[in-house]
Amino acid sequence: MRVCLASTSPARLMLLRQAGIEPLTLSPDVDEDAVIAAVEAAEGRTLDPDEHVLLLARRKAADVAARLADDDPDFDGIVIGGDSMFLFEGAVLGKPYTPEAARERWHAMRGRSGVLHSGHAVVRVRPGESPREAHGVAEASVFFAGDLTDAEIDAYIASEEPLHVAGAFTIDSLGGPFIDRVEGDPSTVVGMSLSRLRRLVRELGIEWTDLWLRSSPSGGSHEG
Repeated sequence: MRVCLASTSPARLMLLRQAGIEPLTLSPDVDEDAVIAAVEAAEGRTLDPDEHVLLLARRKAADVAARLADDDPDFDGIVIGGDSMFLFEGAVLGKPYTPEAARERWHAMRGRSGVLHSGHAVVRVRPGESPREAHGVAEASVFFAGDLTDAEIDAYIASEEPLHVAGAFTIDSLGGPFIDRVEGDPSTVVGMSLSRLRRLVRELGIEWTDLWLRSSPSGGSHEG
């Protein structure tokens, strides 16, 4: 069973590899801001976090699945799409990009908690058949250390790791020691809930263990 990850996120790729899966990777051609803006304008409201991440996960998976059907008509497997956002005290925190923004966030988050929302979409692609999809959302609460010092925050920001990740933190790298605990599937905080993915894969009639160590014939990674 072949697996394609509709993302070039190193964290998501690492997560699947640690779970015994070696996927092909393809970057989805989705203008995320435009997609959200169009749906919100059409519906006249702001999407809830779960709706937001699920919409983008589904669009990413659908885009890559359609491309595979055209470019690799013999592809027989699944496409996995995901999207995440961090909600802290009612505000959605994306990537901070600047040291100043990251520092402000960490001073605010210290000793408090937020919720990571992660959308998942799995598309079954098989030659000669219409694609089938299963999708869902997972959440995990993240509790930040209350005894985190200003010096630790400054050192973490100087590493530049928090500048380009949603919420300005990681759990699987340098930021991990600054998080006291996670309530929910910890892999959700990395980028995808493996337990939720397993259930979605099963909805499509596939056992998770059938994905172990299965990859594209080339075993390569293709970024677009």
